[in-house]
Amino acid sequence: MATESGQGRPREAWGSRAGFLMAAIGSAIGLGNIWRFPSEAYKNGGGAFLLPYLLALLTAGLPLLILEYVIGRRYRRSPPAAFRRMSAPAQVIGWWQVAICCVIAAYYAVILAWAVRYVGFSVGERWGDDPDAFFFGDFLGTAEQPGWISSYVGGVFWPLLVIWIAVLVILALGVRRGIELANRIFIPLLVLFFAALVIRAVTLDGAATGLDALFSPDWEALTRGSVWVAAYGQIFFSLSVGFGIMITYASYLRRRADLTGSALVAGFANSSFEILAGIGVFATLGFLSLNTGTPVDETVTSGIGLAFVAFPTIISNMPLGTLFGLLFFGSLVIAGLTSLLSIVQVPIAAVQDRTGIGRTPAVLGVGGAIALASVLLFPTDSGLYLLDAADHFINQYGIALASLVAVITVAWLLRRLPALQRDADDTSAIRLGVWWRVALGVITPLVLGWMMIDSLRAEFDENYGGYETGFLFWAGWAVALGALLAAVLLSLVPWRREREPGGTDSDTLFERGR
Repeated sequence: MATESGQGRPREAWGSRAGFLMAAIGSAIGLGNIWRFPSEAYKNGGGAFLLPYLLALLTAGLPLLILEYVIGRRYRRSPPAAFRRMSAPAQVIGWWQVAICCVIAAYYAVILAWAVRYVGFSVGERWGDDPDAFFFGDFLGTAEQPGWISSYVGGVFWPLLVIWIAVLVILALGVRRGIELANRIFIPLLVLFFAALVIRAVTLDGAATGLDALFSPDWEALTRGSVWVAAYGQIFFSLSVGFGIMITYASYLRRRADLTGSALVAGFANSSFEILAGIGVFATLGFLSLNTGTPVDETVTSGIGLAFVAFPTIISNMPLGTLFGLLFFGSLVIAGLTSLLSIVQVPIAAVQDRTGIGRTPAVLGVGGAIALASVLLFPTDSGLYLLDAADHFINQYGIALASLVAVITVAWLLRRLPALQRDADDTSAIRLGVWWRVALGVITPLVLGWMMIDSLRAEFDENYGGYETGFLFWAGWAVALGALLAAVLLSLVPWRREREPGGTDSDTLFERGR
């Protein structure tokens, strides 16, 4: 049996394939599925967007997912240790992904805290007649402009603290008794909540108008390169690939686990949920359009504005609004919580592999440090600005860039794709063809590279969000570059030599396996 960190401790494992799939699906289905996909589809051709979206799933999303599965299972380690086993310098990529997860976890948790409070606010529709002013002013106490923290918001601090306690307790229980069990409960509950929400949404007056706006195809849009980039971007950011989660989760798989079939199930489950979210959101926006006399195109929004401003407005105007609010914000909490568990697990696993310490000390040390940063920075009057800037820069110049570097390293520099493909084919019901190597060796690097160029061009044309350059430097660029710097420094710390049972040097196992 493979050991953990060379200490002779058996590595944790999923209780079953279904448990792994629940966790993988739970990680992929997050807040972005609910509040990003509908607006992306609407802005980029409506029903026609589904064509590039499906092609992006087949040529980039699933190949990347399978790549992370096979790396994680083959090396049975967290990202830094797994990349190190391919090539010592490559461990920088793994540590980069760990640092990215630390940043994302710190701010992602605060959005869950907002959703928890809004579950309560739904009872009695406590946001009143002006949900916009309530959210940014009464609830968040947001400062007029970004700057130094001057006050804390108790209404966010306490639910955020509860979120972190729940996350750390679940993670401390382990892979099988914590993460797997939690997802076995949360994923069916999420499906139940969201199905009920969608059924309610499509029965509202005006729902057909909203659905027509979403699915009416604009075939001319397919001639625009930006639409294809948007499709790949949506698939990429919604599948939880690129920042080490799936490498970490796959490292707890058994040796004979079916990788390709599991990736297909997780990938199509994620996309199905996104389309379901689009139906629910646009049916609801159609109702809002009918009741306010505002065209659907003027009601479409995404992200925080959709969840905490537009939906409360809709809830206040619909029959049984309280029930709808409970279902919607309850779904946000569950979807976000399963994703947060997977994000925090990455640095915890990395520290365990690096030091050999047990799960509980790793959870308390690593998870506790991230939680401390989260509760100190984000339940404040400048928290929303910090969140917005950090999210934008760590996604564009953290996740996407790290993935581009990882793919180029594995496919072009180390040329590991043929060996990794054989490893996946040995235990998978669906064998990978040449399409997998072409997708990862050509299509994915080209698309990610173009996304990076396009993003940088927009960045230098105009400051993101209209923020001042100084603020963007320390709250955005410094965060993204700091994650990379931390990765380089961590990779310079020497590792103790790991040995597998029987005295075999673990670093030679891959070469012998070839």
